[in-house]
Amino acid sequence: MRLKDKVAVVTGGGSGFGAGIVRKFVAEGAQVVIADVNLEAAMDVAAACGPAARALRVDVTNPAQVALMMETAELHFGRLDILVNNAGVTHLPAPLENVDEADFDRVVAVNMKAIYYAMREVVPRFKARAPGPHGIRGVVVNMASTAGVSPRPRLSWYNASKGWVITATRASAVELAPFGIRVCALNPVAGETPLLKSFMGEDTPEMRAKFLSTIPIGRFSQPEDLGNAACFLASDEASMITGVCMEVDGGRCI
Repeated sequence: MRLKDKVAVVTGGGSGFGAGIVRKFVAEGAQVVIADVNLEAAMDVAAACGPAARALRVDVTNPAQVALMMETAELHFGRLDILVNNAGVTHLPAPLENVDEADFDRVVAVNMKAIYYAMREVVPRFKARAPGPHGIRGVVVNMASTAGVSPRPRLSWYNASKGWVITATRASAVELAPFGIRVCALNPVAGETPLLKSFMGEDTPEMRAKFLSTIPIGRFSQPEDLGNAACFLASDEASMITGVCMEVDGGRCI
């Protein structure tokens, strides 16, 4: 019960890594707002988790909905301790000059600007709180990617967006540490999520073998892997850790 009495918001919590994080957080004692643009998916995860989870339809590119997401956590569960900025999208593999501007704008809006909106809302809330154990007022966990560390060809703008997440995580960690706010990130390798086919361009045995050949452990990341890592970073056990962008990648970035 490492997250007992904690309240978290997880964006993109209706599927993939987000759903894995929600399940782990609830299992470890947290209450969670599952924020997802797909309300039905969020409700399915909430139903499996019981009364400790509440589903909420949220478009993370809409600042008013992001504000409502934070308010819902505080009104429904009475507080907010942890924000997981997990929602993300990609563009299909293509030469960088051929990526459609609308796809580029969507990557920027979901992978980057949504984190700006969320941080703009949550940081004042955390700053206004009394400090908890070890002087910590709140924790933010951002979902970056190995793509921001070791980019794959033909995913240039997605790679760049995740590099931005890594830099934003480290910069905000330094700025917010004196206020008792920790900010960390996770860098997963390609995983068994709805985005996998988009990363690969096509889901075939040959393409899967090609991707797996770059991962020394020899498997894709699973939602449970990210749930376990996020739980540690969000828990009081990690109270001395901030600015870390943890690879959950089976050795790909070595």
